[in-house]
Amino acid sequence: QVLLVESGGGSVQAGGSLRLSCAASGLTFSIYAMGWFRQAPGKEREFVARISRSGGNTYYADSVKGRFTISRDNAKNTVYLQMNNLKPDDTAVYYCAADKSVAITKLPYMYDYWGQGTQVTVSS
Repeated sequence: QVLLVESGGGSVQAGGSLRLSCAASGLTFSIYAMGWFRQAPGKEREFVARISRSGGNTYYADSVKGRFTISRDNAKNTVYLQMNNLKPDDTAVYYCAADKSVAITKLPYMYDYWGQGTQVTVSS
């Protein structure tokens, strides 16, 4: 059984930082690209960041570029999202997802496995 478990969410003031983690089990982590998505109330799930299998390539949504950093530790089966200079618009439930395909995609339905999400709330 594949499990992706996010942690590290919480409430912060604008300008603050959070580091999300996603621990994976039940899959060969190193052969999956990993992504972070977010969904705010009443909005569609949107792409935030993606990291390749080896961690050598990363991709970001324009809205988070320069503020968020995705990384992974294949020895720990964990992917991270460091979020700095948070803004109220970053408020959402954040999900990690695993994609076995090598094709770069920002489309949620292309990802194979999903976590349950962790809430991030940024107050002004």
